[in-house]
Parts: sequence; C-alpha cells; structure tokens
Amino acid sequence: MAKIIFSFFFFIFSLFALPALADSGIVFDDGGVSSAPVPVISFANQVLPAANIATASPVVAETNGSEVSLDLATSSAVKGSSLSTADNNFTVSFPAKSLTGATAIQAEAITAALPSPWQLDQISPTYQFDLSNSSAYDNKSPITLTIGYVGGDQYYKRVYFYDKNFQSWRELPTIDNPAKKTVTATIALPYAQVAVMSDPSILIAGKASWYSYKKGDFAAAVDFPKGSKLRVYNTANNKSVDITVNDFGPDRARFPDRILDLDKVAFKKIASKGEGIINIRVQPLLVAPDSNGRVLGVSEQGATAEPDIKAAAAIVIDEKTGETIWDKNSSAVLPLASLSKLVAIKIFFDQHPSLNTAVSYEKQDELYNYQYCSPAESARVTLNDGDTLTIGDLVYSALVGSANNAVESLVRVSGLSRDAFIAEMNSYVASIGATSTDFIEPTGLSPANVSTAKEYAIITREIFKNPVIQKISVTPKYSFTTINTKKTHTLINTNNFIRDGVFAAANNLKVTGSKTGYLDQYNLMTRVIGAGGEEVIAVDFGAATKMQSLAEVEELIQYGIRKLK
Repeated sequence: MAKIIFSFFFFIFSLFALPALADSGIVFDDGGVSSAPVPVISFANQVLPAANIATASPVVAETNGSEVSLDLATSSAVKGSSLSTADNNFTVSFPAKSLTGATAIQAEAITAALPSPWQLDQISPTYQFDLSNSSAYDNKSPITLTIGYVGGDQYYKRVYFYDKNFQSWRELPTIDNPAKKTVTATIALPYAQVAVMSDPSILIAGKASWYSYKKGDFAAAVDFPKGSKLRVYNTANNKSVDITVNDFGPDRARFPDRILDLDKVAFKKIASKGEGIINIRVQPLLVAPDSNGRVLGVSEQGATAEPDIKAAAAIVIDEKTGETIWDKNSSAVLPLASLSKLVAIKIFFDQHPSLNTAVSYEKQDELYNYQYCSPAESARVTLNDGDTLTIGDLVYSALVGSANNAVESLVRVSGLSRDAFIAEMNSYVASIGATSTDFIEPTGLSPANVSTAKEYAIITREIFKNPVIQKISVTPKYSFTTINTKKTHTLINTNNFIRDGVFAAANNLKVTGSKTGYLDQYNLMTRVIGAGGEEVIAVDFGAATKMQSLAEVEELIQYGIRKLK
C-alpha cells in the first residue's frame, strides 16, 4: 500500500515538481579563482550550499545487510539528518525542519533490475531511500543526494530517479564534482530509486579555442543547442566564465576533443588570447529544449529503454544485414507521400538515360498533379510550357526539391507510357518483397500510394545501391538555368538533416540517403553511416509535425548506431 502511495507521489512530482526543478537551474560558487568550486543548488528560489544543506544527526544508524536505517524521534528529525549506505557511496541528507515528525530513514543499494535508458550509461549502482512515515516530510524542502560514480569522466553526468508511472528515468538537478567522482542532486520525494547516468554523446571535459564573432560572453557548441547557458572552467587556473551558446561548432570530425569555440571576449576572461587552445570543463546551467520539448534528445517523459516514438509507424534497420534493430507498427500500411519519388527515379534510371540530354517541359506534366491537389498545394519547380532543361535538372528537382511536376516530366521522357511506368514501379517493389506497397501514380500526391515502414526500409536499401541516386538525395542545394530563357532556378533539400548539416556534424555521422514526404502527416527516411562504420536506415511514418519527424528519426538513428556498437 505504501508503494502505491509513493507511486502517486511520483505522478504528482512529475507533473508539478520537476518543471520547478528545471526552471530553478544549477549554479556554482567559485570560492575564489584558485580554490575548488563549492556546489550551490538553486531550488525553488532558494540557494543552498550543498556542503551545508543538512547537519548530520547524532542518532546511530543500524545496518541490516546492504540496508542502512536511521530511527529519528521528532526532536532529532527536525534538526536535519544525513544517512549513508554501508559502502559510503550514497548519502541522503534532510535539511533542518524538512522532517516534522518521527520517522525511520532507510537507504540501500538495490539489485532489482530496472529498465536501462538506451541513450545513457549507468555509472553507479541503483540506490533507494525511503521514509517509514512519509507524512513526516514536508514534500517541498530539497532532499540532497550525494552519489559516487565510476567512469564517464569526460561525459555529462546527471542523477536520475526511476518513475514507475512513465517507466522512465527522470533527470534531477545535478552538480558533478569530478575531483571527488561524486555528484550532488536534489529531490522532493520521500521515496526514490536513483542512479548516476552518463551521456556518452555529450562532452564536458576537453579543449576550447577562440574566435571573434559577436564580441560577448558567447560560444559555439556541438553538444549543447543554441540558447543553452554553460559555465566554462579553465582547468589550469580554475577561472570561469558563464556563456550563452549562440553558434554551432567546432567540427567534431576534425577536432574530436574540442568542446567549444569561445568568443574572444569570453576566452580572455579565463585565459590569455595567445594560449590559443586550453583545457576546460563545462557545467551546464541551462540546456535549451528543442521545438518538441526534448532536452538533449530526451523527452519530457524521461529517458526510456526504447525510442520514444509518437508517429504511426517507424523502424530502424542495420543496412549491412537488413535486420530490424527496433520497430513500431512497421507492418501497418500507410500513405507514402513523396517517398514514392525514390521508386519513380529508380525506374527512370532503369531506362538508362543520359543526365545531360536536353528536354522540353510541357504544361500537361503538372496537370497530372492537380488531380490530387490544388496548384498552390503542389511542390513544383516553376517552369513554363516549352522551357528546355536537362534530364539531370529534372532528377535533382524531383529529389532535392521534391518537385511533383519534375517527376511527371521524367515519366513522359522515359520512353514508357505513364501506365507502363507506374506498372514498372509496382513490379519492382514486388520483386524485392515489398508486397504491401502499391502505386497508382508516380509522385506520392495520391494517398493511395501506400507502403509499410518495414517495406520502405527494404526499398531504400535496394535503391541506394545506385550511387547517383544516393548522391542526389543528399545534395543540400541545387541550381540550374533553363537553356532557352537563361532563368536560374534554385532548389533546397526538404530534409533539415541535409540542409543545415547540424545533426550529422554533432554526432559525427555521414548522411548517405534521404527523402521526405507530406500529405496530411509527415514521413521521413534517412540513411547514415556512423563514426564506427555502422550503417542504419531509419523510417518514420505519420508524424504530426515536421519537427517531430526529424526528432524521431534522429532518435532512431542514434538508437540504431548505439545498438550496433
């Protein structure tokens, strides 16, 4: 019964207390430029030095195996108490007046298996603390947790508690003390299971250089998004500067151990400009969420054992073997939208065209599109009847700009009738086992063009064996000039991963294939090679927004690569 009550506390804490914790932030007090920094935790508008957050009670703790307990009378409880586990790696501290009545405090390392968050490494045992009289706690004063850890020295470390309601690990405000290999965190619950997690994708110890940009306390970062606030320490002299991330960089592929490029103004506050490159450590003060509310890839529901995918269907496969790494409803038959275009281009290439051949545009090409949408709704390259351009220009327009009229132009000049061309599309996908896939037109404008996430991953794996299609699909921008009018047309890739390159650069990935699609929901396929040579294809069908589809494919890719390492 007590654990049911605690689960209810978890739920209420998830809804109300966690946002307050996140808003309060975490800061450090330098304690002088040459001394070790003293952690200070900001909680509910109170600033509490961690070293003084509770006064140890003189009451003697009892040990029973791995469990340590402390029985407190009311007179002792109100003074504040601390309790450490037998291994001294976990201490729970209650500040004065947070306990208003008699209670026993238990703390122990537990061996019960809990789901591991896929994107994090657990670098401490899981610990549990509990109050026998939960009503003795005021449910608002910050309880301080100090936990020792092993490993993960250069990576971002945080304390998480396990939330049974969401079956996820929820982050707590955390301060890392790498010199002591301990972290300090706060929580406002009378019971919790907690552990230290390290994020192997986020560096907090490494090097920094400088450049001149906005002339202020700013920096370019790879691991932390724009708008994040960081405290940067020069490890040689312990001087620090608080910066705001306002730019992207440095290139992680070229500089694998460089965390930041500091603006020259900020750099000079902790080192002489002539040093060029310095060793730093970073304490995040505020990590900006993305447009979907995810912080460093973790949703508001916390870090889970599997990808947190809200789209109708999704899959990530190992391209080398074709095996499924993870999927959700991957056999559901759903509209393909513009993902249809990859198959159309494959069939066109099967006719052995020359990309340099000049052809004429015909108005009829776009009229086929308007059977399924209005002219204003159709992605198109703006051409007039009789304009001349190369076949290559049409192919790039179809794949980079997802131009529907360009696809119909290619069908017309392919040498096949339109019906025969569509029949070839269906014959091809059936031949590679995509038996639930069906096309009634070549662009994807019709919702009757359907497939499954699993079959589309198979289709992608086969089509991208053609290096020309592969190359064109990941072209960020393409410009061409019509031969007859000399008018320049520029097309921008519809996949943000290709267009801005931030995701690939931040994760040291190479994007090797891409296609977006949209009717009333968003589809996205992306193919990448990881830093260790891992090759994965991720497909996301039926996302509510474009940003959701990007975030979910990013998560699928990272999950797939991590599982293949």
